[in-house]
Amino acid sequence: MTWTAPDATRTPGSLVADERETLTGYLNWFRSTLLQKCAGLTGEQLAERTVTPSNLTLLGLLRHMAKVERTWFRERFGGQELAPMYDPAKGKDADFEDLDPAAAAGDYARLVEECRLADEIIAGASLDDTFTHNGELFSLRLVHVHMIGEYARHIGHADLVRERLDGVTGA
Repeated sequence: MTWTAPDATRTPGSLVADERETLTGYLNWFRSTLLQKCAGLTGEQLAERTVTPSNLTLLGLLRHMAKVERTWFRERFGGQELAPMYDPAKGKDADFEDLDPAAAAGDYARLVEECRLADEIIAGASLDDTFTHNGELFSLRLVHVHMIGEYARHIGHADLVRERLDGVTGA
């Protein structure tokens, strides 16, 4: 049986919440929106390059965001030392380029799990908590803003890829 990305419901956030709930609400909304853009597609469809000459695919975006979630929340903020998610010998863009449609279910699940683990890492943290990366001091607040921007940019890409793939458009 061919795997198909499951339906995803966007997680709404509050329009009148405090700063923490607003940031986490928007981040969760964007996370669920990316999953929604993939809903109903097979691994082969998720791996299809539809906007040439770009190497962007929905599967590549899922893989990339799993790596970004892991890097910012678990490795940088949480200080965890983890093995690379993708083979470094395949280059810095292996998340976008080293695609296996047969592994799409695992890649999808990896993003969902990285989001869960990220939320676990920050559950008791303050937005004012900091870490140092490349000699610069970062706050958890900045990480949220960065991740919201990262998702927003890539959801724009996902919109174009999905529309070219099967004509589906929408919010």
